[in-house]
Amino acid sequence: MDKEYVGFAALPNQLHRKSIKKGFDFTLMVAGESGLGKSTLINSLFLTNLYEDRQLPEASARLTQTLTIERRGVEIEEGGIKVKLTLVDTPGFGDSVDCSDCWLPVVRFIEEQFEQYLRDESGLNRKNIQDSRVHCCLYFISPFGRGLRPLDVAFLRAVHEKVNIIPVIGKADALMPREAQALKQKIRDQLKEEEINIYQFPDCDSDEDEDFKRQDAEMKESIPFAVVGSCEVVRDIGSRPVRGRRYSWGTVEVENPHHCDFLNLRRMLVQTHLQDLKEVTHDLLYEGYRARCLQSLARPGARDRASRSKLSRRSTAEIPLPCCPCCPWPRRRS
Repeated sequence: MDKEYVGFAALPNQLHRKSIKKGFDFTLMVAGESGLGKSTLINSLFLTNLYEDRQLPEASARLTQTLTIERRGVEIEEGGIKVKLTLVDTPGFGDSVDCSDCWLPVVRFIEEQFEQYLRDESGLNRKNIQDSRVHCCLYFISPFGRGLRPLDVAFLRAVHEKVNIIPVIGKADALMPREAQALKQKIRDQLKEEEINIYQFPDCDSDEDEDFKRQDAEMKESIPFAVVGSCEVVRDIGSRPVRGRRYSWGTVEVENPHHCDFLNLRRMLVQTHLQDLKEVTHDLLYEGYRARCLQSLARPGARDRASRSKLSRRSTAEIPLPCCPCCPWPRRRS
C-alpha cells in the first residue's frame, strides 16, 4: 500500500512565501584607503548609484582629515525579491598624515550595533527588531604595494573577531596576471602569519551538483579577490557592449573571469553566501559579544559597580532634597 500524502513537503513553500513577503536586509561595510575604487565597485555590484551626491575633498583637506562613518541605504528589487541594502562607508581611512588608531571609530561602530541589537533583543517588544549589525566588511588592499601594510594589519587585527572580513585587491587592472597571483599568495601568507581570521567558506554538501562545487572551489581559490569596477558600457569594433574600462592597449571587461574576480565576488556576496554571512554574524560573532557582556555582568560586584556608576551619573535635580538640614523627610516637589 502506498504511503498517504500528509503535506509536509509544502513547508519550504511556506517559508519561501513568508521570506518574500518580509524581505531581506543586509549591511555591508567597505574600508580601505582612498583611490582604490571602492565606490565604483559597489555601484558595479548592485547596479545602482549610491554616491551621486558625494563631494570629494581637496588634497589639502585630506592632510588633517579624520575617519568618519557614513551610512547609506537603498532598497533593491529583482524578480519580486526585495533586499534592503545598507552600505557603511569609512571615508578618511588612512588619508591623514598620522593614521595611528584611525580604526577605532570602526571598531566602536561595529560594537555599537551589537549593543543596540542586544538592547532590542532584551526589551519588551521583540517582534520588529531592526538588524543594523554589520554582516560583511570588504577591505580594499592597494595593488601597488608588496602585500599588507602595517596599517592594514592593525585594522584587520582589530576587527577580525567582530565582523566577516573579505579582503579585496582594488584596481587589479594595474597588475599582470602573474603579479596578481604573487600578490594574492603574499597576502594569504601574511594573514596566516598574523593569525587574522577572514570569512571562511562553508563546506559544500555531498548532494550538491558538480557545477556548484566547481564554482565554490574557484571562489575559495580567488581570495583575496582581485577586482575591477566600472559602470561604463564600452563597445569595441565587432564585439558586443560590455561593462569595462578602455585603455590604449585594450579593454578590461568587468564580468570576464579571465580579466578579474568580479564575478566570483558578486556570486559569493549575493548569490550563494549572503545568508551564510548573516548566520555567521548572528551565531558566532554576535553570540561571542553577547557572552562577553553576560560574563561581565556575572562577575562578583559587577552589578553593584554598575548601580553606583548609574547613581553617580544622576543629576542633583533627580535626587530628593530634605526640607531642612534637621529634617529627614524629602522635600515635596511642586
